[in-house]
This record gives sequence, C-alpha cells and structure tokens, in this order.
Amino acid sequence: MSDVSHEAKTPSRGVIGFIERAGKRIPDPVIIFMFLFAFCLLLTGLIGGMQFELANTSGGTTEYTIKNMLATENVRWIFDNAILANWLSFGGGVLGVIMIVMLGVGVAENSGMLSAVIKKVGLKINDKYLPMLVVFLGIMSSVATDAGYLVLIPLAGMLYAGLGKNPLTGMAAAFAGVSAGFSANLIPATPIDVIIGNNARVFAEAQNIPFANSAGVELNPATMHYYFIFASTFLLAGLGAWVTAKYVGPRLEKMSYTIPEDMNLDDFSVSPEENRGIKAAGVGLLVSIAVIVGLAMGPLAPYTNDAGRTVTPYLDNVILLIAMTFIIVGVFFGVAAGKFKNVQDVVTSMVKQMNTMGYVLVLTFFCYNFLGLMNHSGLGTYITYLGATFLGALGLQSFPILLIIGFVITTAVINLFVGGMTSKWMLLGPIFVPMLYQVNPDMTPDMVAAAYRVADSSTNIITPMMTYAGVILAFMRKYKPELTFGDVIAMMVPYSTAFLLAWTGLLVGFFAFGIPLGF
Repeated sequence: MSDVSHEAKTPSRGVIGFIERAGKRIPDPVIIFMFLFAFCLLLTGLIGGMQFELANTSGGTTEYTIKNMLATENVRWIFDNAILANWLSFGGGVLGVIMIVMLGVGVAENSGMLSAVIKKVGLKINDKYLPMLVVFLGIMSSVATDAGYLVLIPLAGMLYAGLGKNPLTGMAAAFAGVSAGFSANLIPATPIDVIIGNNARVFAEAQNIPFANSAGVELNPATMHYYFIFASTFLLAGLGAWVTAKYVGPRLEKMSYTIPEDMNLDDFSVSPEENRGIKAAGVGLLVSIAVIVGLAMGPLAPYTNDAGRTVTPYLDNVILLIAMTFIIVGVFFGVAAGKFKNVQDVVTSMVKQMNTMGYVLVLTFFCYNFLGLMNHSGLGTYITYLGATFLGALGLQSFPILLIIGFVITTAVINLFVGGMTSKWMLLGPIFVPMLYQVNPDMTPDMVAAAYRVADSSTNIITPMMTYAGVILAFMRKYKPELTFGDVIAMMVPYSTAFLLAWTGLLVGFFAFGIPLGF
C-alpha cells in the first residue's frame, strides 16, 4: 500500500498537472459544507427579511421572505432539528435507505460472490469478444462498489497478458467500464440509483417542485432512470469495445510492456469452492425471484386506496426487495463456498460493509444540516430565483436541449477538479434541480439528475481526483513501471470523449422523443 500512495503522488505536467494541483487545493467536501453552513448563516443575518417572488406550479407566483437564522428562535430551530429532522429523517429517511441497500450489497460482496462471478465469466470468453465483455462487466460491477476496481481491472490485465496482448489494453477497457460506466446497469435500484434518486426528490420537494416526469407521472426515486441506464449499458459496452479495437488497442500494442517475474497467471482462477458457490447462488437467485413474485402477487399486490388512487407496494418497496435479493443470493453463495459457516458470519459481513459508511455518515450530517438551513431560511429558493432569472435573461427557457447540454458540460468540467459523485450531487443538485425547472418545466428532476450522472461518470477516468486514480496507476505500473498518470489520462481520453458525446446524445434523444427515463 505504501508503494501505491507514493506512486499516486508522481507529479504531472501541462493541463493534467494543473488539474491535479488545483484538485489537491480543494478541501474535503465535509469541510466545504462546514464553511458553507457558516457562510450562509451569516449571510441570512445580512439579508434576512428580503422578499422576492418565484413562479409556482399553478402558473402564478409565490412570495418568499428570507429568514434571519441568527435570530433567537431560528438558532433554537437549528439545534432542535440538527440530529433528527435535518439528518436522520432528512428527505423522509434518505440515509436509512442508503444504509439498507449497502447491507444487501455487503453480504453479496463479502461472501466473495461478486468477485467470483466476474472471474468466472471473464475467463470463459473468446478473445474476439473480450473488449466488449470487459467493458460490460465493468459497468455491471458498479453494484459491487470496490469489486470492479480491485478485481476486474487487474484480472483484465492478466487475461490480455495470457493472450499475448498488451495487458494495459484490457485494464483500460475495464477501467472505462467500471468508472466511466458507473451510471449504467441492467439491475434496477443500485446504490447509486438510490442515492441520486432519493436526494433528487428531496431537492425538488424542498422548493415545491413536483417530483414527476415531463408527462406528470410521479417518479420512483430508485427506478426513475431505469430505462435510460438499461439502454446506456448496451450503448457504452458496444462503444467501449469499439474505442478499444479502433483506438486504444492499436496504440497500446505498439507500446512495450513487461510481465513481472513473480506474476502467476492463475492467481485469478476460479476455485472449486467458488464454483460450488456460483451454482448455489443460481439457486438462491431463483428462490429470491420466487419470493418477490409471491410478495408482488400477495401482500404487496397493487390496490386502490380510499382516494381512488392505485397504489403499488412492490414498486414502493423495490429498494428493500433488491437488498433482500442480494442477501439471499449472497448467503447461498457464502454457505456453499464455505465463506459463511453460521449466521454470525453473515452478520459480520453486514457490519464490515457498514464500517465503510463512516465517511457517508459524517458527510451527510453536515450536508443535510446545511440543506436544512438553506430550505428553512429561504436562501436556497433565493439562489434558484437568481439563477433562473439569469438563464431566462439569456433566452434559454426556449431551448431545453441547450440547458441539458450546458449542465452536462458544467458538471463534466467540475468533475475534473472535485472527486466524489455523491458529494458533488449534494452541492449541485439543490441548486440545479429547482433552478432548471424554473427556467423550463421540461427540466424535471429526473432529467437533471440523469444529465448529472452522464457527465460525472464520463470524466471520472481522466481526472486525478477520482478515488481510485492512484490504485489504477499502481496496477498498470506492474506492466510498465515508468507510466505516469498523464499517460493513463491520454490512454483514457478516447473513452471519455466517446462516452460523453454518445451518452449525451442518448439522453437528448430520450428527451426529444418524450421517452420516459424510468418508472
């Protein structure tokens, strides 16, 4: 690990060096939220009592007044609501939803199932289809958090080395899939879907923006992008394979590389225990499907409530159902593979996953209290008013596609300097979700959130600020010790450019043809 840290600090020059140096000067998001809280608190003391009007969903206007949060009753409000209302219960319990999803993923990941499946599939494929499979597996691995970075990328290098090809080619394709394709998947209600969706709902409802799509249909936070990310999976897998075959592969095949003497190409082979576990996991998947179908047709079946509205409990609880599936399948694998010998082992795997959530708890405490301050004081609504007025003055209210593209470009550039998908969404979402809707009602929360996901994921692979940047560089240096992160960025630019352009085009297509992003 010390080598990884040392290598990650290798200085770069030019534009890459500038981005790296600028990014290192940006404080941790937790610190940013601390300062934002203090700044906004003082600002309300200066402009408290200011009134302004903002268009409402009824076609009229609503008058707002900014509260002075330094006043006695408002200081009391800050303390009274800091722990429960502004943190633990924020947005109807967003934090709890995130934690439940991570529990399910934790059982599947710590059982070894996700890593075993990646290895099993990767070692069986014909090398002709290897680039597409590697990118596809990278995209799908986003449900397993670290598994894609720590297992698939080095495995892809070994697979290519075993075929006599430059291992950096396989690692680049895997990196593109794992990181640039982070917001695509075939599985609904992944952890990132939950985080983005639930917070988008909070940002919208905080300023009385309807949490519905352009057709007026109420959104489900966990699945509001499912059709879009489903289509994106195939787009990015095919596009990533094409970029590998046409640009990255031919360039890297001319580059020299070495195979470490101590490297055993069987290191990533699937063990007999893992094979047993995979077969058992298949049985577990059938069991979980049967349970879900039984619930959807029984206790969670749709019904009409007293108000005459159709309620779909199985969709409303899709997050719990997905977490339950991960737990069932993970337990089946873990027991068969010998990883789980008793119930305590399953509990331990959940606890281990929760140990990785410490930063999220700290981040959300300061972030949600900051957002609570913004909402209660009216300052967040005032920022929306200023931004919407400015964009309206530019005449962009008549060009929604330009709004989408502009937000994509803005997020993509910010992502080069600020790491962390969730923390950036916490910063940008509360501003742009209501602002863009006020400029043009077609900019619904799901559309703005989708644009954010496209931009953030596409440029993850060309910024030194990405969490695993140093780790990826260390993996690649096993085959080419003199490699710099500038070399890695040059290697990944074709993927980033292609993904950003094509993915934005897909999003614009969904918008132009009125295709719902999800359900």
